[in-house]
Amino acid sequence: MFKYEFIRNAFIAGFFISIICPFIGTFIVLKRYSYISDTLSHASFAGVALSYILGLNSLFVSIGYTILCAILIECLRKYYKNFSEIALSIILTLSLGIAIIISSSGKVNINIESIIFGSILTLSRFDVIFIICTSIIVLTLLIKYHRKFALIILDEDFSTISKFNNGFFNILFSILLSATIAASIKVVGLLVVSSIMVIPVASSFRFKQGLNKTIVLSIIFGILSVILGLFSSYYLNTAPGGTIALTSIFILIISLIITKNKN
Repeated sequence: MFKYEFIRNAFIAGFFISIICPFIGTFIVLKRYSYISDTLSHASFAGVALSYILGLNSLFVSIGYTILCAILIECLRKYYKNFSEIALSIILTLSLGIAIIISSSGKVNINIESIIFGSILTLSRFDVIFIICTSIIVLTLLIKYHRKFALIILDEDFSTISKFNNGFFNILFSILLSATIAASIKVVGLLVVSSIMVIPVASSFRFKQGLNKTIVLSIIFGILSVILGLFSSYYLNTAPGGTIALTSIFILIISLIITKNKN
């Protein structure tokens, strides 16, 4: 199967995405902010739609618009300190409105199915290189600042009192999350990107390890989900994104069975 270039591209891109998604997903789950991945994935959809209007590369516009939305969410959270979910709903509504208007205007021909379900088997060499570069940058910054992100998420009051630069690291985290989601949309699709961020983390949480070991376990489960999902998709002739999602659920079920006696 690896004699085909599109298969090789799919596995390479999938491998890198399966590392950064669970890594950053660990902090999302710890923050109890899982729905932000859904909001930003819809923002990425609007970014792709805007790229057709602007006539620019969809990956660049998608990442740019998603980062803008992530920064807006952080700004809106300051206005709704006790109701941070409202910020997500506002940005979700804005992005869906833009995407629906552009896609239904008839002025552009948008392949909505590839955005929703992913198009990992149609990745070009440029797409793969872009995903690899984005993944390396995100992974480098996550490794460098993961303790600071953990401090903000686990004890934001203490980090504020100790004059820690919360605003900068909150925005940096949002930018990294946006870049991760925008790079992942073409691989697994809008509807599945949140699952590859959250489900491997849910599996790793069952083993009740420390932060670093939990991150490593979630990455391992993420890689298994993507690689096994792609193999299964090829031999069963099923949609890659959906197969990856179901594989991650299967791994979660195994984790629940193995750790059923853990308190």
